Amino acid sequence: MGPAWSFALARLAGAIGIAIAGGLVFGRIDLWLVAVLAAYLALQLTNLYRLQRWLRRRRHEDPPDLGGVWGDVVALIGRIYRRKQYHKRRIVQLLREFRRLTAAMPEGVLLLSAERDILWFNRTAARMLGLKRKVDFGMRIENLIRHPDFARYVDAGPQAVPVVLRYGQPEERYLACQIIPAGDEQLMLVRDITRESRLEAMRKDFVANASHELRSPLTVINGYLDQLADDRDVDAVWHGPIGEMRRQAERMRLIVEDLLELSRLEASAKEAPYDPVDVGGMLALMRKDVLARDVRPHEVTLRLDSTARLLGSEPEIHSIASNLISNAVKYTPQEGSIEIRWWSDADGGHLAVRDTGIGIPAEHVPRLTERFYRVDKGRSRKSGGSGLGLAIVKHALQRHGARLTVESVEGRGSTFTCHFPVKRLQPAAGRAAMSAAG
Repeated sequence: MGPAWSFALARLAGAIGIAIAGGLVFGRIDLWLVAVLAAYLALQLTNLYRLQRWLRRRRHEDPPDLGGVWGDVVALIGRIYRRKQYHKRRIVQLLREFRRLTAAMPEGVLLLSAERDILWFNRTAARMLGLKRKVDFGMRIENLIRHPDFARYVDAGPQAVPVVLRYGQPEERYLACQIIPAGDEQLMLVRDITRESRLEAMRKDFVANASHELRSPLTVINGYLDQLADDRDVDAVWHGPIGEMRRQAERMRLIVEDLLELSRLEASAKEAPYDPVDVGGMLALMRKDVLARDVRPHEVTLRLDSTARLLGSEPEIHSIASNLISNAVKYTPQEGSIEIRWWSDADGGHLAVRDTGIGIPAEHVPRLTERFYRVDKGRSRKSGGSGLGLAIVKHALQRHGARLTVESVEGRGSTFTCHFPVKRLQPAAGRAAMSAAG
């Protein structure tokens, strides 16, 4: 108990003592007690009234000069008020600094409520999205950005990958939008990637056009090289160089074909069709092709744990499986083994190619699907690899709403698995699961 309360209790006890003494001297103790306690209550009410008056007018009046407990209360309220004023000034200062920083940012920033109502946005966002202050505050962001891709993005919930929108009239721009949860609110970032998108489009067009233009000269070169190889009048000294030129020209032709295929996949914005594909039959034929090679792993196993068909583009599904199996054959020694597996479950369909080859170091796995990326450049060139196979696999899977996972241990082998969504499966009744080994 503090000194103020001790003094207040002592004063109350003194008042009661005076009332008892007065009653003993003059009689009627009860009246004396009532009168003294009434005076004490009136004093407390007066102090309470002064405190309330000051709280109402504290911006214009000084605090009342009260003693005892009431003085402590006034002092405590004053300290709380001063602390509140300090924090208020600090918050206002931070808010002004935040607004200055966001106004200087090259990206647009919007603050959204949990229901995606616009609470605030900076000038960059207003310029990019054509928003107006005060008029658009409180509006739902979907009502102002009317784009099918954006509507699907916000319905899917916060995602790590931003959605890219073709936005703006009359000058078309590309905007990358991303919504980030921030407590009860959401933060939306908008970045103008028009320059990057146009450069990427120019790069894709250049690769596609260059590949197309190289196809005809390579056909002519291959034709003349074939004639030289079959010409008996050519000196035997040239047989080796001509054979090497034929191999390199064929390698160049395969690279051009892969570039054209990759360009076609990148240029196609639509998802793949839903045509039934007999994955089991396709994989069985591919296994026979591998077994017919002169140089191949000793064991090639096919496991068909599902009779479901895959709904998609048959040429692209064939390209996916062919590239994964070809990679497994290239990087698996002859004493090794390859397992090709197709199965389905509640998550969808899965196509896996497992090998016991050289494996892949962990630091290279994230970059495997980059075009022309090779883990072992010397070995890849020797085996004729273009470095485009997994890039083609990645883009073909994206057109099917699928994804690729890679598990690898250096020196022990790798497993490449394609995961297709449930909507891409078509159950096939009356067919038993099969397995084959060789």
